[in-house]
Amino acid sequence: MRSDIIKRGFDRAPHRSLLRATGQIRDRSDFDKPFVAVCNSYVDIVPGHAHLQAFGRVVKDAVRDAGGIPFEFNTIGVDDGIVMGHEGMRYSLPSRELIADCVETMARAHCFDAMVCIPNCDKIVPGMLMGAARVNIPTVFVSGGPMRAGADAKGQAIDLISVFEGVGAHAAGTIDDARLEELEAGGCPTCGSCSGMFTANSMNCLCEALGVALPGNGTVLAVSPERHELARSAARHVLRLLHEGVSFLDILTESAIDNAVALDVAMGGSTNTVLHVLALAREAGIDYPFSRFNDVAARVPTLAKISPAWDGTRQWHMQDIHEAGGVPAILAELSRKPGILDLDVPTVEGRTLGEALQGVSTRNPACIRPASNPHSPRGALAVLFGSLARDGAVVKVGAVEQHEMTFTGPARVFESEEEAITGLREGVILAGEVVIVRNEGPKGGPGMREMLVLTSMLKGMPLGTSVALVTDGRFSGGTRGLCIGHVSPEAAEGGAIALIRDGDIVRIDLPSRTLELDVSADELELRRAEWQAPALKYRTGWLARYRALVTNASRGAVLEISDPAEEIVERLETRKEKRERRKERTTVPGKNR
Repeated sequence: MRSDIIKRGFDRAPHRSLLRATGQIRDRSDFDKPFVAVCNSYVDIVPGHAHLQAFGRVVKDAVRDAGGIPFEFNTIGVDDGIVMGHEGMRYSLPSRELIADCVETMARAHCFDAMVCIPNCDKIVPGMLMGAARVNIPTVFVSGGPMRAGADAKGQAIDLISVFEGVGAHAAGTIDDARLEELEAGGCPTCGSCSGMFTANSMNCLCEALGVALPGNGTVLAVSPERHELARSAARHVLRLLHEGVSFLDILTESAIDNAVALDVAMGGSTNTVLHVLALAREAGIDYPFSRFNDVAARVPTLAKISPAWDGTRQWHMQDIHEAGGVPAILAELSRKPGILDLDVPTVEGRTLGEALQGVSTRNPACIRPASNPHSPRGALAVLFGSLARDGAVVKVGAVEQHEMTFTGPARVFESEEEAITGLREGVILAGEVVIVRNEGPKGGPGMREMLVLTSMLKGMPLGTSVALVTDGRFSGGTRGLCIGHVSPEAAEGGAIALIRDGDIVRIDLPSRTLELDVSADELELRRAEWQAPALKYRTGWLARYRALVTNASRGAVLEISDPAEEIVERLETRKEKRERRKERTTVPGKNR
C-alpha cells in the first residue's frame, strides 16, 4: 500500500506515534489497513455544503466498516450566488485551482491509498476532479446533492434564478417589494446545490457519466435518506477499487469524457462545464480541443430542458429529473442511438456503463424525452467561432428562444460588468443592440466573473428579449437567453473583443455556430496598433499570481508556467510577423502610403 511509506518499519515509529495522536488509529492492527482520504468541502457559508460535516461522518463510518482507516480533510468553497455582483466573484474560478492543489497536496504528502471526494457546488467539483486526476489513486465521488425547488404562495416552482430575475423585475417596476420578499424567502428552501441545471448540478451529473460516481450522485436530493445510503455505498466501492487495483485514470478516459459531454449537451448543462471539462482533460493528459464539443453536440439530441431552460409548458428541477429516472434514464435514451455513447467504459460500480444501463428507461417522457422525440436533434451547448472569437465562445443554445437563434445588431461596448449594469439602469442600452462586456476574462478580470446579476436584470426587464450579450467573461448556469461568453482570445490578450467600438455590427448565427464582427481585417489591424492593455487591477496576492499564469477560456482557464526561453522566441516571431504585415499594408499597387 502507498501508505506503507508512512507507517512501515522501525524508522517510522515517530510517524506512527503522530498517527496514533489523531485518534483515528484505535489499535495496532489499524496500521495494516488502507488509509483512505475523505476529501470534504464542508463550509458553513455555502448552503450546498452546510450539511457536509455530518455527511462526512457518514462516509468515514462507512470507510471504517468496509475495512479502511478514514482521514478527513477539508477544502475551501466559494458560494457563487453570495459572491455574485461584487469583487468576491473574482475569486470563484481561481478557487478551482486552489482546491485542485489542496487535493494533490494532501493526498500525495500523506500517501493515502484511496480517496472519497465530497464536493457539491460550482468550482469544488471540478477542482476535486482535477486534483484526483493528478494523484491517480482509487477514488469515488459522492456529492452533497441538490436542494429542493421552492414554491410561491400559488404553488408555482421557484428557485434562486427566480430571485435574481425578480431583482430585475423589481428594478423595472413590474413586481413590488412583497413579491420580491416572497421569492427571496422561498427560492432556496433547503440545503444542497441550487435546484436547477446550474454549474454544481451539471458537474455532479457529469460525474455519473464519467464513471467516477454512483448512479444518483447528481439528482438524489441533499435532504433525502437515499443520499446517506449513496455515501455508504461510495465508501464500500472505493475499498473494492483499491483491492482490485483500479485507479482514477483507469476510469477517466477519453471515451468517458465524450460520454460526459454527451450527457451535458443532452440535458442542457451549464456553460461552465466546458471550462471544467477542458481543464480536467488537460490534467488527465487527454487532448480535447474546444471544437470537440460541437462534434459531440452534432450527434446528440436535447432530451431535457431543466431550469433555467423552459420547455414551453413548465420549468423542471433536479427533483423532477430524479423522479423521471435521473442521469441513468438520460444515458439509457442516448444509448438507443448508435454512435453516441461508448458503453464499454468502466465505472466505479465495477460494471461497464452499458451493463449499468440495462433495463433503464425514462419514467416521465415529458421531463426526460425519449430519443425518438427530442426537444432538438442537436445538443444544448454550442461553441461559436468567427472573427470575434477566433479561438471560440460558448452559449447554452438550449436556453435560447427560437426567435433569438440569429441576431445582428450594433455593438454597445462596456469595459466591465459594473459599467454594463449602470448602463442598463440608466437606459443607455437600446433594443436591437449587442451588449459587449469586455476585460472580464481569466486574465482581464482577473478571475472571469460570472454575470448573473447583469443577465438576470436583463431577463427581468422587457428589454431582455431584444438584446444580445457577448463577453469574454462567463455566466452562471442559471443564465438563459442569447448570452455568449468565454470569448477567446480575451480582451486582455488583445483579442478582437478588445477592438470593438460602439456601433460596429456584430452577427450571431447559432445554427451555423458563428460569431462575426463586421469590421475589415485591415481596420482591426489599425485598431490593434493603437490598443493598449488595460492597467493591472491587482499587483499582489493570489489574484496577481493567478493573472500571471492563467490561460484563456478556450484552454480551460488553467494555470501554465511557460518556459522563458520559449517566450522569447515567440515574442521575436510575433514581432517578425508584425513587420511583414506592415510591409504588406504599405506596398499597395498604384499607391504610395
